[in-house]
Amino acid sequence: MLSVVIMYAAFAYDLVRSDFIKLLSLYAALFFLSFKMIQLQKTNWKLLLGFGIVFRLVFLFAIPNLSQDFYRFIWDGRLIAEGINPYLSTPQEWMQSGNFGVVAQSRQLVEGMQSLNASHYTNYPPVSQWVYALAGILFPKSILGSVIVMRVILIFVDVMTFIFLRKLLQQLKLSKHQAFWYFLNPLVIIELTGNLHFEGLMVMCLLISIYLLLKKKWIWAAVLFGLSVSVKLLPLVLLPLFFHYFRKQEKLNIYKLIAFYGITFLTVLITFLPFISLELIQNFGDSVALWFNKFEFNASIYYVIRWIGFQTVGWNIIGIVGEILPIVILITILGLSFFRNNNSEKILFASMLFSLSIYFLLSTTVHPWYVITPLAISIFTHYKYLLIWSFTVILSYTAYGINGFDEQLWLVGLEYVLVVGYLIYEFNSSEKIKLF
Repeated sequence: MLSVVIMYAAFAYDLVRSDFIKLLSLYAALFFLSFKMIQLQKTNWKLLLGFGIVFRLVFLFAIPNLSQDFYRFIWDGRLIAEGINPYLSTPQEWMQSGNFGVVAQSRQLVEGMQSLNASHYTNYPPVSQWVYALAGILFPKSILGSVIVMRVILIFVDVMTFIFLRKLLQQLKLSKHQAFWYFLNPLVIIELTGNLHFEGLMVMCLLISIYLLLKKKWIWAAVLFGLSVSVKLLPLVLLPLFFHYFRKQEKLNIYKLIAFYGITFLTVLITFLPFISLELIQNFGDSVALWFNKFEFNASIYYVIRWIGFQTVGWNIIGIVGEILPIVILITILGLSFFRNNNSEKILFASMLFSLSIYFLLSTTVHPWYVITPLAISIFTHYKYLLIWSFTVILSYTAYGINGFDEQLWLVGLEYVLVVGYLIYEFNSSEKIKLF
């Protein structure tokens, strides 16, 4: 354990993102040692839970070093603490207007988040904003203080996620130690606790929602599902998958499904109400659209399509492809929803995993922390390719070199060849649930 603590400390306090050799070496060692701990101590869940909490506490006083997003979180939170709607302006607009004094440390925050983030409207939904606001209220003039507030919340969230992972595994009659494949995964610890990404809060709400649904408490399940959407929009892609489950399960029916959807969207609407305006709808929609039409990072199928575009028409066709790929994703997920009989919990989880995997394999942008959501869902299936992905996704950090951003496409290719190759192997090597 001591060696793992030392390596996490090195990751937190003595690592520069551009030093990829050190980053990869530490990550690989942590990955190996974490999984050996699970193998050797899987029956001692209290010990492993304690280890996981200690590893997270190592990061408590560290400024995130692999992502600048937390600067934007603090910015948004301080605006809300001042009674200002963060969805109606960009940080650059604030700086250009000369209102430096409204947000403490405004120059440092804007420089930290960098021009790409500072020039766009925020795309973080309201539940995330509540946490940012709490950090802004408690520490209006301390970046480290705000970081600590968000980090403590995310550590608590991870512990709650672990509890409901075990509850769900017990409900599905699966080995409860599988929860540690998530809780002790270095990707989860580094990207959630270390770099303050709120996928963890979304995953917690999503898992509690599914647990309540399995207990047939579908009203509260809908509320929690709505809250998960209001942390990150991603769970929306899973909603169609409940069609057959509600139709075939005892005490559920199509009318309750419609009510489930209604309560989910009502919950989302209620969370947006304090910020609601026509400008919000326009700005938020434009910001979300950027992820498909402008941004490119660590993509797989899209990069192949982009290369074909360069070879045929001679320019980057992201503007066209970015509008088509969401339609392909939607059609595929609808196919999984209506042509696959998701009438049992295990099949439903497998469909969720496939849907999320398809979504990210067709996305134009896949940051490492995006993989955490399908990783959590994979715990309830027999598929292990997400464990492979949770390791190989770290290769994407080679893009951040000493001389600036320069994505190494051969490493991106290696990442996805290993993931997709293992996925194909899993489909063909055993009697697992097939796609359709």
